[in-house]
Amino acid sequence: MSAVPGRPSAPFLGWRVVGASFAVLTLAFGAAYAFPAFFDPLAREFPGSRGNIALVFAVCGGLFFVVGAVAGPVADRIGSRSVVSAGLLLVGAGLVLASFGRTLWEVLLAFGIGAGLGVGFAYVPAVSPVQRWFVRQRGRASGFAVAGIGVGTFAGPLLATAIMSAADWRTAWLAIGIGVAVLGVLAAQFLIDAPDRVGQQPDGDAAPAPGAAAPPKGWALRPALATKPFLLLYAAAGLLSVPLFVPFVHIVPFARDLGITQGTAVLLASFIGIGSIVGRFGLGTLADRLGRRATMSAMFMGLTIMLAFWLVSGNAWMIGAFALLYGVCYGGFVALVPAVIIDYLGARSAGAIIGALYTSVAPGTLIGPPLAGYAYDLWGSYTVPLAASIALMGLATLITFAAPDPAKWRAENPAP
Repeated sequence: MSAVPGRPSAPFLGWRVVGASFAVLTLAFGAAYAFPAFFDPLAREFPGSRGNIALVFAVCGGLFFVVGAVAGPVADRIGSRSVVSAGLLLVGAGLVLASFGRTLWEVLLAFGIGAGLGVGFAYVPAVSPVQRWFVRQRGRASGFAVAGIGVGTFAGPLLATAIMSAADWRTAWLAIGIGVAVLGVLAAQFLIDAPDRVGQQPDGDAAPAPGAAAPPKGWALRPALATKPFLLLYAAAGLLSVPLFVPFVHIVPFARDLGITQGTAVLLASFIGIGSIVGRFGLGTLADRLGRRATMSAMFMGLTIMLAFWLVSGNAWMIGAFALLYGVCYGGFVALVPAVIIDYLGARSAGAIIGALYTSVAPGTLIGPPLAGYAYDLWGSYTVPLAASIALMGLATLITFAAPDPAKWRAENPAP
């Protein structure tokens, strides 16, 4: 019997790849985004500036995106499994070493550099295969995969807090580090870089329709870097990155300043993860119908509005509402950016292009949370850094609205 598009002769493995990507991202980002639970214990162990404590996470977060520019092309060449496995081992080693840190700078080197390098090597190589396995459902599949970041953001702080309730912060990092290394390497083995590696087609089609044109190969990395869509998204993501991770680091001390208990403050921080899960699962599918670029722009706008709401939040309920809705918009943004850039430039060099785009986020991630902490040290309030964050996020939103329609742009700018 001849193959019929949409009716594969063997079980479609694309969703298994999505599941593997989901698991890898849950573990990697759960380890990194558990940091809010460690803010107060580190401040007690190493008293001093909030800016210095925030710098530990900022170094880690900045490296996510710098390393992605290297990890993406490497994974395109040698395969995602080995690169992702190495990344999860680095995350685990960074957390284990951080648990033995005797000064804040030792903790920064271990967690900031070790875990940062590890997440960087795991992130893009875990996301880019999903873009190759799907075309029609790319937004949905990408959303499901990166929902792992949301689950990690939710579960990481709560798991760390639970361990610290029975032990201390050193034991928490030690246990999480070992678990991430073991489970992460196992999950990475289920990644498959592209459907043609196992004789399948994107979206589960058994074969292209008779006489149908082969899908375009897309842009190579170097010419892609000079295209209008890439440059606009690079600028928008770069501006957004400065305020983007400020809540991840400072929502717990912000809540503590209002008299909210440590346990409740960490729970409020985890609401970002809950919202992120909703954003990644729900908005990716919705964006496939409404338009991925337009939906992404709406997420930028939502982040701006929610930062303004955080500025006026004065109790746990308001902070919780902020965290939940901020998480929804953050999750939608993270789910859609890889899909949108591939909508413009094709999947030929997916890992390299996504990795290059993510380098725009590194500088802001590195400077945003520490600057917010140093501003608090100077003025005793988060008002100034949050006002600046709102302005930067608003400018990033305006840039996304200047990006052209992907289908029209592709028709006018075929890949060289």
